[in-house]
Amino acid sequence: MSIRLNPNLLPDLLAGIEQSQQNETTASQELASGRTVNEPSDNPAATAAIVYNHNQSSQDAQFLQNINTLQGRFQVADSTLSDVVQSLTQALSLGTEGANGTMSTSDQQAIAAQVQGLLTQVTGLANTTYQGAYLFGGTDVTAQPFSVDATTGAVTYAGNSNTTSVELSNGNSIAANVPGDQLFLNSNGSVLGSLQDLYTALTTGNNISNAVTEVSNAVNELNIQRVTYGNALDQINTSESYLNQDQINLAQQENDLESADITQVATDFAQAQLANQAAISATSQILNQKNLLDYLV
Repeated sequence: MSIRLNPNLLPDLLAGIEQSQQNETTASQELASGRTVNEPSDNPAATAAIVYNHNQSSQDAQFLQNINTLQGRFQVADSTLSDVVQSLTQALSLGTEGANGTMSTSDQQAIAAQVQGLLTQVTGLANTTYQGAYLFGGTDVTAQPFSVDATTGAVTYAGNSNTTSVELSNGNSIAANVPGDQLFLNSNGSVLGSLQDLYTALTTGNNISNAVTEVSNAVNELNIQRVTYGNALDQINTSESYLNQDQINLAQQENDLESADITQVATDFAQAQLANQAAISATSQILNQKNLLDYLV
């Protein structure tokens, strides 16, 4: 039976010491940070998952920012349209009163003046802004969309009929606006047109009942258009809840991926210290002892 002797133990001994010191350093870092992944090399698979997690969380944050902006815009728009409906309802009441055959011409003129005031008020509402942008100009948010000629009473729309969309989450987009002409100059019931016609009818004393019907149609059509904002707000609230929960889930997943078990890490650290001390001690003893080759000299 032959015995093989390693004439150079130093590299193996040093490698053992280096490994035990590395284990001690790793455990020390995990204790200090509370994480098992402090460098990408600590756990490449977990690092890749954490990077994906961060990207998804950042994307969620952007979607939530979009939602926050849309939510405020839609709430202001819906509130504005609610005020318009109230003005139209008041105009209906005035028109019905003006259609009464017993009313004098001067009384009709007084009612016409109130309707004119409502037309001016509604035009102002149609030019509502949010954070410096016009809400009802289509995609042209920098120019005032509606104006009324002081002489003729004609309504002019300077906006466009375009819409834009905003992504609420991956693959889930929503229309970000309803064009002003669709809301206030709809052929099925024109808000501004009906108020203008009611004013003219009361001023001339002709076709007042027809004008009242126009205003009634405008109220109905505007309520139909308002549903868009109501549905959008519901969709926004649903997406917001989903994204908030997703961020909670992502945070938990990241914690599971990198959070250290402090009790176990403390045990590993203590064992690494003992192993390192033992390796150093054993190396010292071996290096100070004569080996078999010494006796063969």
